[in-house]
Amino acid sequence: MTKGKPWKVEEERQLRELVESGHNLDSIAKALGRTVEAAYLKCHRLGLQLEEVEGSVETTTSSLKLPKELPSVEEALKMLAGAMEKACEPGLGRVEVQRLQAMATLARTYENILARYLDYRGHEKRLGELEEEIAEIQAVRKGNAAN
Repeated sequence: MTKGKPWKVEEERQLRELVESGHNLDSIAKALGRTVEAAYLKCHRLGLQLEEVEGSVETTTSSLKLPKELPSVEEALKMLAGAMEKACEPGLGRVEVQRLQAMATLARTYENILARYLDYRGHEKRLGELEEEIAEIQAVRKGNAAN
C-alpha cells in the first residue's frame, strides 16, 4: 500500500466537522480532495465510526445501538462461522474482506470478554453465598453466647 499525502490539522478538523454533520463518505472525500479510501482510513484512525445507510456508499455516525441482551458464545461463534464462510467466496472486495476480518476479531474478543464476565458473575454469586453462610454462623454464635 502506498502512502498518500499527509493530513494537515485543519483537514482533520474539517473531516471531523463533516463526519459530525452527517455527510456521506463520497462527499467528505470530495470536499477534502481525497480518495474515498483515504477519507475512510483517516476516519478509522481518528475513531470516527462509519456505517452503511441505504442509498449511499457510507455515512458517518457517532451513535452505536446496544443490544438488549448479550449474545451467547454460540451466537458469537455462528457469526464467526458466517464470516469464515463468506471469506471463502471468490471475488470479494478489499473493504468486504476488511469487514470480515473485523467481524472475526470482534467475535474472538467477545468470546474472551464474555468468558471473563461469566467467571466474574460466578465469583459474585459464590461471594454472596459465603456472605450468607457467615451471617448464619454469626447468628448461631450470638444465639449460643446469649444462652
